[in-house]
Amino acid sequence: MAQALGEDLVQPPELQDDSSSLGSDSELSGPGPYRQADRYGFIGGSSAEPGPNHPPADLIRQREMKWVEMTSHWEKTMSRRYKKVKMQCRKGIPSALRARCWPLLCGAHVCQKNSPGTYQELAEAPGDPQWMETIGRDLHRQFPLHEMFVSPQGHGQQGLLQVLKAYTLYRPEQGYCQAQGPVAAVLLMHLPPEEAFWCLVQICEVYLPGYYGPHMEAVRLDAEVFMALLRRLLPHVHKHLQQVGVGPLLYLPEWFLCLFARSLPFPTVLRVWDAFLSEGARVLFRVGLTLVRLALGTAEQRGACPGLLETLGALRAIPPTQLQEEAFMSQVHSVVLSERDLQREIKAQLAQLPDSAPGPPPRPQVRLAGAQAIFEAQQLAGVRRGAKPEVPRIVVQPPEEPRPPRRKPQTRGKTFHGLLTRARGPPIEGPPRPQRGSTSFLDTRF
Repeated sequence: MAQALGEDLVQPPELQDDSSSLGSDSELSGPGPYRQADRYGFIGGSSAEPGPNHPPADLIRQREMKWVEMTSHWEKTMSRRYKKVKMQCRKGIPSALRARCWPLLCGAHVCQKNSPGTYQELAEAPGDPQWMETIGRDLHRQFPLHEMFVSPQGHGQQGLLQVLKAYTLYRPEQGYCQAQGPVAAVLLMHLPPEEAFWCLVQICEVYLPGYYGPHMEAVRLDAEVFMALLRRLLPHVHKHLQQVGVGPLLYLPEWFLCLFARSLPFPTVLRVWDAFLSEGARVLFRVGLTLVRLALGTAEQRGACPGLLETLGALRAIPPTQLQEEAFMSQVHSVVLSERDLQREIKAQLAQLPDSAPGPPPRPQVRLAGAQAIFEAQQLAGVRRGAKPEVPRIVVQPPEEPRPPRRKPQTRGKTFHGLLTRARGPPIEGPPRPQRGSTSFLDTRF
């Protein structure tokens, strides 16, 4: 592998503790002819050019213009036209706009606004030595063939170190989970470190609360929910998994905790993330059910997996041709799983959890179902933090009494002398006014 990429990619012996660790950075040593990166930044990747099923350039430009329009009027779009946002997320956010759209979708801009300067203080503060040692061992394992993360001194690994350290200081009771590394790395590929940190906070605390804590209680609950959905939607696959002894905790945590960043081609990962940030955890269940069906959906596939190891190997070795973004995402969105069905199954499985389970009980009620629910919760929280909202009142003015229209005097063909001497209209009652002695204007004495 190292010989194919060049001898300067080999790390020093002290850093070669993992088979996936590859060495120095193209941003430091300069790109070479063998270092050509694809359009996502992966060295030697196969996505340098759009594939045959890639949308044409005109369609991509139209989607970009729609996203620019929606993000320019975000509050109006989320409050009145969220279905448009959802549809555009299913089609995929253009790469040039993900840095603008992801923080808006997950509400990270509100967290950043409400906590000014917090990330800078956390990034500059010394971290807990226990967590810093663990994070340092995992840095080079996150996408080692991406041009941002191939060097220990590059801005990718250093930014990843700061983001993960900041989260351990921001939530010291939770600390660091190894699955946060791939999630933060994908965020850093598209966002500055500060915005990537707040997006990570939203994913850990709003989208998937209880996933990255020391007990991972929400992962255990979702594993039971996934098996219940599998029993209802794919009964033959569910029966096979039970017969060979493959429980959901053997394969599901890697999928859900890393948001499929390690299990799917990278273009498909980005499409899954777009839909996940828009619709919430329901997308993870849909993707998982689709992967299980692709691996074990037919009788021939199940017959080729008589044991546990073969079944796990089939779940991890789905042909890449079946995981291309357009075809795969169309299958994901065709899975019949509504938010109401998911919540009903969560309540059923929550009632069946034993009281002796380790750790705190799961709290699925704090998990919000995507961007719309997060937007509404943030709007409500903003009202509660501020002053008492002013209740709009409708003020109705009493109607004015109608007045007769004012008639313009007819002066055509008449002299000024005639207007002064001729009486117009009815006589005015009241005390008599003294009359002038002369009837002629010319004889009036001043």
